[in-house]
Amino acid sequence: MDFRISKRAFYNALSAVARAISANSPLPSLSGIKIEVSSEEIVLTGSDSEISIQKRLLKGEDDFVLDIKEPGSIVIEAKYILEIVRKIDADEIHVEIIDGSLTKISGHSAEFNINGMKAVDYPMIDFSKPQKQFTIEADVLAKIINQTSFATSDKETRPVLTGVNFKAEGNRLECVATDSYRLARKIVSLSESNHFNITIPSKALSEIVKTIERDSNVLVCVSDKKAQFWIDHTVIQTRLIDGVYPETGRLIPSEFMYELTVDTRDMLNAIDRASFIKSEGISIIKLSASEKEIVISSKSQEVGSSTEKLTAIQYKGKPLEISFSGRYVFDAIRVLNGPIVKIEFCGEMKPFIIRNMDDDSVLQLVLPVRTYS
Repeated sequence: MDFRISKRAFYNALSAVARAISANSPLPSLSGIKIEVSSEEIVLTGSDSEISIQKRLLKGEDDFVLDIKEPGSIVIEAKYILEIVRKIDADEIHVEIIDGSLTKISGHSAEFNINGMKAVDYPMIDFSKPQKQFTIEADVLAKIINQTSFATSDKETRPVLTGVNFKAEGNRLECVATDSYRLARKIVSLSESNHFNITIPSKALSEIVKTIERDSNVLVCVSDKKAQFWIDHTVIQTRLIDGVYPETGRLIPSEFMYELTVDTRDMLNAIDRASFIKSEGISIIKLSASEKEIVISSKSQEVGSSTEKLTAIQYKGKPLEISFSGRYVFDAIRVLNGPIVKIEFCGEMKPFIIRNMDDDSVLQLVLPVRTYS
């Protein structure tokens, strides 16, 4: 193996695939990046066996230099090759295997000799495309991820809740996340008709949102075992979470007795100011609403209390008092990305809905908290 490549292109590609690598990999080879060189391209692969990222660098692409003298393959510890390439002060990097798995990486006047691992010791990863496929705009996919994945559970007691459920029926794609105390749902239209019901780990989705470029399209391929996201010459592949996702549709109320419309920034700032008062590490916010006034308050025996009046755009219904997690409501409102937010209530101890006034494709649900003060 012997090639010369632009430092910037090589480093960016290495960084992209390294995001799939776990620091605590049970297999030594999975702590490395597999580099496969053919006569026309370099293929880089990183994986932790759950998430795999593969990036192709093709010869003849205009924005970087790639000169391949000899094909071959090697696996090099990710932390070493990233650090070496980053620190070499040269526009181009020269990589060659000089003896067995000993690899020379050089540029300008610097030279490193690193012990690699044989590529045959790297686990076989099947990157073949599943038959169920659809294309989605990158910014739409980014919105789906940003507006849902934050609501997944971080506890492994119910693994299926640590991912976002993607359910396609015809041209309708419904994406839902819940940790059983809050719920986020986003519905989008697909150009192709599909039928599947899969749950994608939120960790994989966070890698996808870092990789996608907003003005491109993403090809999504799914089976009952894996999902792939093809972004230009990069593919992110993830295993799916086993188990039946709970039927969340029945949790979403359809009739409301109270409705509050308020400026998004005013609501976020008021919750943020009240949230520093915590009881046992949790900020519980109380909302007192009537046609006369809207009050946000918080209280803790150890810390003290805060009270702030809000100017509502509109309030409909009888007086209402309801308590909730400040973080949950703050997160829900923040991802809606709208200037005005509408909050609909059914009662003091029933789930309430938060919506963007200008975008009915996204819905946030939060369960209230019982207080005894």
